[in-house]
Amino acid sequence: MPKNKGKGGKGWKRGKKHPEIQEKNLNIKEDLEEYAKVIKLLGNCRLTANCYDDKERLCIIPGKLRKRVWINQGDIILISLRSYQDSKADVIHVYSADEARRLMKIGEIPFDEYMNESEIKETEDIFVNEDDENKL
Repeated sequence: MPKNKGKGGKGWKRGKKHPEIQEKNLNIKEDLEEYAKVIKLLGNCRLTANCYDDKERLCIIPGKLRKRVWINQGDIILISLRSYQDSKADVIHVYSADEARRLMKIGEIPFDEYMNESEIKETEDIFVNEDDENKL
């Protein structure tokens, strides 16, 4: 049997697959694009989203995002509007929580809309506990 000369091993191989986290460029909306918050996942690569132009649209997840990017209820997404159908749109990008915070800081999306419902509940619990302590 030949002698192993590399830096083999399970830990080394697993570490190579995960490069260092680098800050990506932030996708900002252009013409015929809009920010939206996912309301409900419908299945069959479709979802209902509440856009920031106060319209609710049926959004379709394209094939290049299927099984590569996971979308959950409450996520912020970037959608491409259709010029011939106002009630339907296509998903272009899904923002992570950090990207959504960065969008909020630069004023692209409103403050309350970037957080998931679970994050809002956690912050409400913190505020309630602080108020109770101040009353005592």
